[in-house]
Amino acid sequence: MKRWIAGILALFNLGNGLVMLSAGSVWWSLVPGAADTGPFNPHLVQDVGIAFLAAGLGLAARAWRPAWWPAAVAGAAFLAGHGLLHLAMIAGGHDRHAASDLIAVILPATLALYSALPSPREQPGEHHA
Repeated sequence: MKRWIAGILALFNLGNGLVMLSAGSVWWSLVPGAADTGPFNPHLVQDVGIAFLAAGLGLAARAWRPAWWPAAVAGAAFLAGHGLLHLAMIAGGHDRHAASDLIAVILPATLALYSALPSPREQPGEHHA
């Protein structure tokens, strides 16, 4: 199940990163709340797009080879930090798009962490039959 979740999230994050890199202004105009943060900054959108690509690649590694879970943890760390930032914005009353942030940012970050972290049989240094 973790591999399927990681695979689906990998596709979502890879797609998001590619759109941010190739059509950043379109991404900026379509994503709820992005334009509320200020004027479009192509360099910033591309930088963050690369982070989403890296997260997607890490999750794809987990989906493809379960033993590569550390790569997924690295990718999920970015998504978790991004999710925590959005949670703080919601808690502080500074988010006019809380519902979409819960669905599109916080839920995927939570699922990414779940899918990335190893099960007891995958713990390093332990051997189970």
